Amino acid sequence: MSDIATQDGKAAQAVVPPLSATSPMYNLPEMRALYLAFWEALVAELGPEVGELPPALAFDRPAVPDAIGPEVFFSQTCGYPLQTIYRGQYQLLGVPSYDAPGCGEATHCAFILVRDSSPFQSIEDLRGTRFACNSRQSNSGMNLPRRLIAPLAGGKPFFCEVVETGTHPFSMARVAAGELDAASIDCMTFAYFSEHRPEAVAGLRVIARTPPSPAIPFVTSIATEPARVEALRAALLALSSKPEHRPVLQALRIAAIGPASPAPYERILDYEREAAALGYP
Repeated sequence: MSDIATQDGKAAQAVVPPLSATSPMYNLPEMRALYLAFWEALVAELGPEVGELPPALAFDRPAVPDAIGPEVFFSQTCGYPLQTIYRGQYQLLGVPSYDAPGCGEATHCAFILVRDSSPFQSIEDLRGTRFACNSRQSNSGMNLPRRLIAPLAGGKPFFCEVVETGTHPFSMARVAAGELDAASIDCMTFAYFSEHRPEAVAGLRVIARTPPSPAIPFVTSIATEPARVEALRAALLALSSKPEHRPVLQALRIAAIGPASPAPYERILDYEREAAALGYP
């Protein structure tokens, strides 16, 4: 803690949050042991010389928190809010390449899902239907499908209703239950649910893919010291390259982890601008 001045001249204690390491993306309860093993492997690669570390990997941070504060030592964050609400708050550490349908080298996409029993066969068939969006700040749930639909919308509303559900799992559940007609789901969310909770996606099918996008990166706070940032980057690369860590990465369907640069993530806002230019902002 540190002293700060108050209006009456007395000193007050400013509470500095403890360092945190979080896994807010793709964190099905069934996968938490795998992410803990990932964190333990990363800590082993960091070594004691890096100094103070978060006491444990946490899973309670929301997928889209209000901010990336100075306490964030390690996390993974959706690319769209990185380009909007988190600008100037983070440093890129590395980007995973996943081994799943819809993924490429350091890229992913979203799948447009409908119920198995529905008549919909293409994006055009969804005109006038009810769409589930997990969050207005979501790249896979909002930004990518917006770009996919923009050429078809003709500058007019495409869906009769868009419902913000809060999470990808809630979106899939509401589509499966027939409450809503379609949703755009991160392809890795779909892959992990297919593997670990197949009953949740058993009544759904993919009718389209969105344009590709940079995969969700690992990040740290802008306040993290340069030496610790470089140690984190080196540890992630070592984690990816050493055979002893391969079982942990394979279990998480991570084929590799490479360096991350800002340039590919600018494409995310290009999609936003292109949709607006097509009259579908």
